[in-house]
Formats: sequence, C-alpha cells, structure tokens
Amino acid sequence: QVRLVESGGGLVQAGGSLRLSCVASGSTFSINGMGWYRQAPGKQRELVAVVTSGGSRNYADSVKGRFTISRDNALNTVYLQMNSLKPEDTAVYYCTAVRYGIALWGQGTQVTVSS
Repeated sequence: QVRLVESGGGLVQAGGSLRLSCVASGSTFSINGMGWYRQAPGKQRELVAVVTSGGSRNYADSVKGRFTISRDNALNTVYLQMNSLKPEDTAVYYCTAVRYGIALWGQGTQVTVSS
C-alpha cells in the first residue's frame, strides 16, 4: 500500500504564492509519475502538473509560467510551487502517484485565492 499525504494549502490573496508538498509512504518502490490535479466546485478534476521519476515535466496551459513542479525521489516527495495565484486557481488540490500503471490519490488540500 502507498499513502499520499498533502500539505501546504490555505487561503492567499490574488498574486500571492503557496507551496504544496506531498509525501508518499509505504510501498513506494516502482512509483513512476507523481503530480497534482485539482478540482473546483462543480467542475471535473483536471491535471495541473506531473513529473516522471526521470524528471520530465508536463503542465496545464493555465498554470505554465506560474507553477513549478519538483520532486525529491530520495524523500518520495513532490512539490508544487504556485506563484501569481489567481482566484480561478481556487480548488482542492490532489496529489497523485502512478505505481504499476495504477493512479493513487491523496486526500486533497484546499487552496483558496481571494480577489
């Protein structure tokens, strides 16, 4: 079993920054991709950013240039640095990890950006 625990969410004004962290514990061997999705009220969950174990990164167009994903394989941790936050970034942010082709999910952390 793998457990993903997110932290770092909160309330911030537009233009501010937050850093999310997600630590994977348990059977973390063979985890390949890790990343972040988000879900706003009334909307579907959407990709924010992902990073492979080799360091390849992919971002949603809406966050390119503002968000940066990074990963510490030794600590089984993935980070999301979010700068220049906008009210439309308000959502529950979920950490995800792919192991043996199966996506695993954290419990989510709320990010609220006030205008």
